[in-house]
Amino acid sequence: MTVLPINLPSESEPRFTQDKRGFGTRAVQAGSPHDVVTGAVIEPISLSTTFAQSFPGNPIGQHEYTRSSNPNRNNFEHAIAALENAQYALAFSSGLAAMATTLQALATGSHVISIADLYGGTRRYFTKIAAAHGISVSFTVALEFDIRQLLGEHKNTKLVWIESPSNPTLTLVDIQAVAGIAHEYGVYVVVDNTFLSPYIQNPLDHGADVVLHSVTKYINGHSDVLMGAVAFNDAEINERMSFLQNAIGSVPSAFDCWLAHRGLKTLHLRARAASDSAVAIAAALENSPHVRLVHYPGLTSHPQRKIALKQHRKGLGGGVLSFRIKGGKQAAERFCQLTKVFTLAESLGGVESLCEVPAAMTHAGIPREAREATGIFDDLIRLSVGIEDTEDLVTDILAAISQAVLLVPDDRPVIQTSSIDVAVEE
Repeated sequence: MTVLPINLPSESEPRFTQDKRGFGTRAVQAGSPHDVVTGAVIEPISLSTTFAQSFPGNPIGQHEYTRSSNPNRNNFEHAIAALENAQYALAFSSGLAAMATTLQALATGSHVISIADLYGGTRRYFTKIAAAHGISVSFTVALEFDIRQLLGEHKNTKLVWIESPSNPTLTLVDIQAVAGIAHEYGVYVVVDNTFLSPYIQNPLDHGADVVLHSVTKYINGHSDVLMGAVAFNDAEINERMSFLQNAIGSVPSAFDCWLAHRGLKTLHLRARAASDSAVAIAAALENSPHVRLVHYPGLTSHPQRKIALKQHRKGLGGGVLSFRIKGGKQAAERFCQLTKVFTLAESLGGVESLCEVPAAMTHAGIPREAREATGIFDDLIRLSVGIEDTEDLVTDILAAISQAVLLVPDDRPVIQTSSIDVAVEE
């Protein structure tokens, strides 16, 4: 087996060599050298916090102190870079730690333009914490249409923040179109790629400067690791972010890196299986008389399906979808209590299927008016589709819907009013 070497970082060379092999091959082999002493195919877990030196200031190997670098973290970062077609990658203790470090890399007085429909934790940081670091943020529900105007209004803009698909209404953003405009103004573009994973979408290939992941979700895939990661191709970004990674110290443990790296090796199998089941579920929901609206970019009816075909591997929609159930808040809550295969819980991207009500759970901290402006109503349910048998998942969903609506009837219509498929009640 040929394994590409890990290059030591320098000012002139990329940290990792480009890997042109197929995705599955990269997922299994990137960052996975055989142990030179024992020949072990699977890397050992390096729990040591410090590493011996031959004389002061001269470590025996690459590492001095585990906060600064660790064999397991380096190997995991190598794998992330390989899967995102990047020259650099850095791992953090959580997705939010990766996001916060990215924001702290900006100078005081900088402005950020963000999509409005995004992960509740990111929005919380943008609205309640960023200002303490001198960072201001503006939100838009139509980034492609508003970006040039917003860049003109906010001359100090340094960053555009994208989630595509967005959380939880699965709105897509044309990354290439936005990046093209942002770069005219010298503005960086960050894409949170958590919902799709590197298997389905590679934002750097479409012009993004930084791609971010909550590794906790699809990359690890087993709901047992909390971690984040970023990847990019710019040496200056790497210099700044590497410094902050070490200086702030929001790094993952060696064991978490080992676990996440193990999970990453089956990402292509899990993401494909989840997408196949998700599109079957979305189609069943679309045909259900008890469902008001379905958000899923894998459906031909999705208003931004052309973007999915352009940006996603084979047009896959991913393993997350959301829908509005007839019967309002009560029906949504009842549905999540009635499912047998889907578990009522936050998070997504694991091998097990989960359901949740964003308005009451992941996005509860967002004011109602702001939530509903982006389509997050009390009757919206988000599904994270796992790798169980598709037939069992579809049967479970349809049975729970029928029972939930029967218990709480509601026939109010939905009016679709925007290009991003936001629904509002009469």
